[in-house]
Amino acid sequence: MERKISVDYSFTFPFITDEQFDAYKDEALKAMETLENGVGAGNDFIGWRSLPTDMLKSEEFKEILEVGNEIYTKGDLLICVGIGGSYLGTKAVTEALLHPFHNALPKSKTGGPKILFAGQNISGSWLKAIIDEIEATDSVYVNNISKSGTTTEPSIAFRYIKNVMEKKYGKVEAAKRIIATTDAKKGALRKLATNEGYRTFIIPDDVGGRFSVLTPVGILPIAAAGIDVKKLLQGAEYASQYTTEKDFTKNPALVYAAVRNLLLKNNYHTEILVNYEPCLHYLSEWWKQLYGESEGKDGKGIFPASVDFTTDLHSMGQWIQDGQRFIFETVLNIEKPLNDLTVVSDPDDLDGLEFLAGKSYDEINKYAQEGTLIAHYEGKVPNMKINIPELNEFYLGQLLYVFEKACGISGYLLGVNPFDQPGVEAYKKNMFALLNKPGYEEQKATLDEKMKTLPSGKVTE
Repeated sequence: MERKISVDYSFTFPFITDEQFDAYKDEALKAMETLENGVGAGNDFIGWRSLPTDMLKSEEFKEILEVGNEIYTKGDLLICVGIGGSYLGTKAVTEALLHPFHNALPKSKTGGPKILFAGQNISGSWLKAIIDEIEATDSVYVNNISKSGTTTEPSIAFRYIKNVMEKKYGKVEAAKRIIATTDAKKGALRKLATNEGYRTFIIPDDVGGRFSVLTPVGILPIAAAGIDVKKLLQGAEYASQYTTEKDFTKNPALVYAAVRNLLLKNNYHTEILVNYEPCLHYLSEWWKQLYGESEGKDGKGIFPASVDFTTDLHSMGQWIQDGQRFIFETVLNIEKPLNDLTVVSDPDDLDGLEFLAGKSYDEINKYAQEGTLIAHYEGKVPNMKINIPELNEFYLGQLLYVFEKACGISGYLLGVNPFDQPGVEAYKKNMFALLNKPGYEEQKATLDEKMKTLPSGKVTE
C-alpha cells in the first residue's frame, strides 16, 4: 500500500488549544464540503479537483507524452515562456527532481535538454541571456504558455524569441519547434498559433493559472525534461482520494487548512514554509503564489514567506528565533532524499568534527531540522511538519495536490474567493496608462494628476 503525505501539528500546541481545535472542526468540514460540492465563490475554477484522473484518461495526455519525448530526445534546449502559474509549477517540479546542475551538464549526462525560462520578468538583460543560449544551441524548442497571449511579460519576451527562432531556422522549421499552450478557441496566442501552424495544447477554462501545474501548462515541459509525468499525476490522483476524508486523522489537507487558520485567529498571521533541501526552493515559490494570490484579498489572508535551511539559519535564524511573535513555520520533511553521502574521516580533526565521521549528511540534516524545530518552538514559534516519504514523482504529485486542496478549504475558511485575483489587475492598469497604451487615456490623465500630489523631493544628494 502506498504511503500518504502526513501533517504533524503537535508543535502548534499550546499556541492553539484542544478545545479550539475540536470546536473548529465543524467549520473546517463545512468549508471542505463547500469546495467538494462546488457551491462556493469561484466555483467556475475548480476543475483542478478531478484533473489528475481526467488528464490520465485523456487523448491529449498521449499527445503530450509524444511531444515531450520528441523534445527530450531531439532537443538540446527548451525555452518555457510564461509567468506566474505558467512558470512556477514547472520550475518547482523540475528543480525538485532533476540534477541540481542539470543545465550545466552535457546532454550525454542528463539525457534531455537544458530547461530555461523566459517571460517571467521584464528584464532585457535576462532576455538577452536567453537569446544568447538560443543562438549558441543546435536544437531549440520553445513552449509559449499563456491563456490570453496578451500578458505583458511573456508576450513581449515571445515577440523577440519568435523573431530569433525564425532567423535561426526559417519560418517553416521554427513553427515546428514552437508549441503553444493556450485557450482552446480564443485569444491572441490561439490566433497566432493557428496562423503560424504551431502545435497546441489546451489550458482548461475551469482551472486558474496557479492551479495549472497538472494541466498541459506544466505536464508538457516536465515531460520534456524526462520526468515521469504519469507517476506525478498518479500521486496527485491518490491524494485526490484521501483528501475527501471527513476524518481529520486521515486528511492532511483538511488538518493543514484548519490549523493554519486557527493560528491566524490567534494572531499568527505570517506563515514561513521551511525546506532543508535546496532543490525545494522553487516549490516554496510556487506555494507562495498559490496561497498569496488565493488568500490575500478583502484585507484578509496569511502572509506566505519561505526560507531555505540550514542556509538561512545563518541569516534569518536569529529573527525567527527572537523576533516579533506573529509567525509560524511549516516544515517540509523529506524522509528519504534523492541522494546522500557519508562524512569522511580526517584523523587530524582540525575542525573538531571527527565525531560526525561515518554519519550520513541526511542524518546530520535531520538532526539540524529537529534541533531547530525544538529551538523555535521554545522561542514561541508554532511549527507544523509535512512529512513526505520520498522525493520522487509520486510523492511530489501528492504534495502538490494536498497544497491545492488545502488552499481551497483555507480560502473558504477565511471567507474569500480563493480562485480570483482582482488585486493583480491594479498595477497592470497603472503600467499600461503610464506606457500610453491605447484605451487608457483617461487612466493616464488621472495618474498624471495624482503624480502631482504624491510624496516627492526626499532624496539624498
